[in-house]
Amino acid sequence: MAAVGATMTLTERIVDGPAGFTGVDATPEWAQEIKRLARERNATILAHNYQLPEIQDIADHVGDSLALSRIAAEATEGTIVFCGVHFMAETAKILSPEKTVLIPDQRAGCSLADSITAEQLREWKDEHPDAMVVSYVNTTAAVKALTDICCTSSNAVDVVASIDPDREVLFLPDQFLGAHVKRITGRENMHIWMGECHVHAGINGDELNEQARTHPDAELFVHPECGCATSALYLAGAGEFPADRVHILSTGGMIDAAKAAKSKQVLVATEIGMLHQLRKAAPGIDFQAVNDRASCQYMKMITPAALLRCLVENRDEVHVDLETAALARNSVQRMIEIGNPGGAE
Repeated sequence: MAAVGATMTLTERIVDGPAGFTGVDATPEWAQEIKRLARERNATILAHNYQLPEIQDIADHVGDSLALSRIAAEATEGTIVFCGVHFMAETAKILSPEKTVLIPDQRAGCSLADSITAEQLREWKDEHPDAMVVSYVNTTAAVKALTDICCTSSNAVDVVASIDPDREVLFLPDQFLGAHVKRITGRENMHIWMGECHVHAGINGDELNEQARTHPDAELFVHPECGCATSALYLAGAGEFPADRVHILSTGGMIDAAKAAKSKQVLVATEIGMLHQLRKAAPGIDFQAVNDRASCQYMKMITPAALLRCLVENRDEVHVDLETAALARNSVQRMIEIGNPGGAE
């Protein structure tokens, strides 16, 4: 009975506003109730690396979107609560069509995934009818369904390199990851969609250069979606910063690199939610954001209040029609067959 009263007290505090659900803090009472409700719902809670620290700490699993979706597919629970943005929950549904997938706030979108629609991709394919379409996993289910092979930030080079060198490639939607892949592969017949993640694009080269100058003994962890990735490679190539301390990494790759880092300080160029997992992985290292304003408002819509509401009301469910899911699953499966699918974003 006490648990029911506690639930009513907590749920009555939830406020629905334009920036998301608020009114509930991540107290021990909240954590206890989240765990109880998850057991009652036969649900597992997944949290992306960019989520609020309190959401990461309550989750059963934390990681990048593809790794979490694969965990969802293997989970024994019938309900998946995906604390991330909408395309991530869609990917979990694609790989687990028989399970119920919930996202704590369906308004949590993604500027990168929204930078190309299925209709725009159809038109682009019509302009290049013989091209292979390579889509970053940060895309909608409808776009994945029109894709030949998906990729992650850690295997994008391998995926593109696996394609006949004489065949055109349409790479989407991230222009910075695309430029990185084109630079590494040297592929001239690769066309890149000019999309971007507004958060990563906002981490610019000037900021990185200044941070590198003022922290000469640090290592650099740079996400390939960042606008500063080219600057990082220039610093290394020009000898202005030791090349062995410049790392272009996916979020999953950053965790592995953190455990192997030799410097006492690491500058991190990605969404600031990543710092929480890095500090847990290597507590003896001082991790600092290259841009401490690089916070995704969509990721941060998954609040303690949103997660509580989701479990109490069994909302919001994510649906992908079976035909779209089947086509999208094929493009993801082709990527997995190439190998090294870990480290999604």
